[in-house]
Amino acid sequence: MVEPDSSLTKNTTSQVCPEHSSTLNIPRNTTGKKYSWDADTQGWILGSFFYGYIITQIPGGYLARKIGGKLLLGCGILSTAVFTLFTPLAADLGVGYLIAVRALEGLGEGVTFPAMHAMWSSWAPPLERSKLLSISYAGAQFGTVVSLPLSGLICYYMDWIYVFYIFGALGVLWFLFWIWLVSDTPETHSRISHTEREYILSSLKDQLSSQKSVPWVPILKSFPLWAIVAAHFSYNWTFYTLLTLLPTYMEEILRFDAKENGFLSALPYFGCWVCIIVSGQIADYLREKQNLSTVCVRKTFTVIGMIGPAVFLVAAGFIGCDYTLAVAFLTISTTLGGFCTSGFGINHLDIAPSYAGILLGITNSFATIPGMVGPVVAKILTHHNTVGEWQIVFYIAASINLFGAIFFALFGSGEVQDWAVNNRHLHRN
Repeated sequence: MVEPDSSLTKNTTSQVCPEHSSTLNIPRNTTGKKYSWDADTQGWILGSFFYGYIITQIPGGYLARKIGGKLLLGCGILSTAVFTLFTPLAADLGVGYLIAVRALEGLGEGVTFPAMHAMWSSWAPPLERSKLLSISYAGAQFGTVVSLPLSGLICYYMDWIYVFYIFGALGVLWFLFWIWLVSDTPETHSRISHTEREYILSSLKDQLSSQKSVPWVPILKSFPLWAIVAAHFSYNWTFYTLLTLLPTYMEEILRFDAKENGFLSALPYFGCWVCIIVSGQIADYLREKQNLSTVCVRKTFTVIGMIGPAVFLVAAGFIGCDYTLAVAFLTISTTLGGFCTSGFGINHLDIAPSYAGILLGITNSFATIPGMVGPVVAKILTHHNTVGEWQIVFYIAASINLFGAIFFALFGSGEVQDWAVNNRHLHRN
């Protein structure tokens, strides 16, 4: 899609790491249209999605609380899918059109996680939150696991435009199943058993607020909320930097071809997917069977999920051209990040179930900034695509991760906050 010699400065990777390609020399498709975008332009294109994404975070959480998350989430994904179908046309029209389309995709996508949190606040019993939400949010990682290698194969054998056509069409198809099968609350679900409905409702009765207004001032003064903000921002700096630039690192530094690149770039997210699901089960086991407090579990899992990745990310930058260790360290780093889902990732539901969608909108607004800034910073720092430049990128990400882990460990909470309930009963998890 992008001309290989379009950077402002000539790539000098070949002087650092030798070629590393598969032994099978299968002819690849080379007919796809290419664009002469320099490194800075690529950084702005990669980050443009988040310009729209950040705008709809808090409105998404507020609307989900007012009208329910089902329709909001469904329409958000549908709009993203439709604009994905228009991406090749936008690229042909020019960089400005492509940035605009990606920003519009972000507008639709921005409501999805706040809407999901709002829906889970009505569905997830307190002692099952970790396992239920971890399975739900693991889907995002599984999508990455599937899309990266599949995109590599499509680009290798067909044309890059089909990546957008295929995934856009699948998004539209998903929307139809979502509208047909999903309900906002247990009360409106037609296929749930009476026993299960009563169990869910009774487990949440002391945690939900029935007041119509949103206590904005107490929310914004809440230290536990700002602890989640710090952790969420820090984690996403590393996550988005790797998500958008890991294929570039695999190609430009480790010299894997497009087909290998797709599979190897997916490995870290496969590990993260497995870790999210397993850690969710462990977290609720520790809370329910071992009687560990919610705050202890959330802080422990957050520290593991942020300091662990920081260590291996720094190590990945200092092993030179050892392909096996580089892929292994990056995979371990991203895998350990899966612990954060059962840490700060669902902590919004612990401290304010009724306002979980709004809280996620707030924290994800701050956590979207790394998606806008991270790729641009990384591209600016890696004009020559040398190992030394990428070491700086990894070191910055690891330092930010460390800060977030410490802040959450100091100020995080696991109890429903006083402002989150409209009666005197305070439920302690």
